[in-house]
Amino acid sequence: MKKYLLPSLKITLVFIVICSVLYPLFIAAVAKLAPGGGKGVTVSVNGKVVGYANVGQKFTNDKYFWSRPSAVDYNAAGSAGSNKGPSNPEYLKQVQDRLDSFLVHNPGVKKEEVPSELVTASGSGLDPDLSPQGAYVQVARIAKTRNIPAEKITALVDQQIQNPLLSLFGPKKINVLKLNIELNKIK
Repeated sequence: MKKYLLPSLKITLVFIVICSVLYPLFIAAVAKLAPGGGKGVTVSVNGKVVGYANVGQKFTNDKYFWSRPSAVDYNAAGSAGSNKGPSNPEYLKQVQDRLDSFLVHNPGVKKEEVPSELVTASGSGLDPDLSPQGAYVQVARIAKTRNIPAEKITALVDQQIQNPLLSLFGPKKINVLKLNIELNKIK
């Protein structure tokens, strides 16, 4: 028994050191090299931090572009989806309520024109981006609320479109926080 117990304990201790000390230190060092130093990429306006570029935020005022809904109410400490399937009656009611609310605030938009991303939460609940279509469908509401020509807001949306990595990996997207910051600059 001693023949097997001692090597097992040694291997266990080695793996405890590797998995509990060395690996976390390595990951922390790599994070320091990432943009934001592992603390996230902050977005500032006039020297004041207004949010994080990679974390979705709640916008409900009609004068702003709305973000994708969040299952965790945009709480970055609790990133998660809802875990409700597409046949769950509670989930379907929630999506219908979001759709109804969107249509009330965007009266010129038809149900078929609303992208699913505006009524369904992302897997993390913190998606900071919308598709260009998700932004375009909101232009009329914002133009009316801010009394700005829709063409001007559409041009702003066009300027904020980020192409996929190497024009291959992923869809075109728009960061909602950055879009809304630029929107505030339009007179």
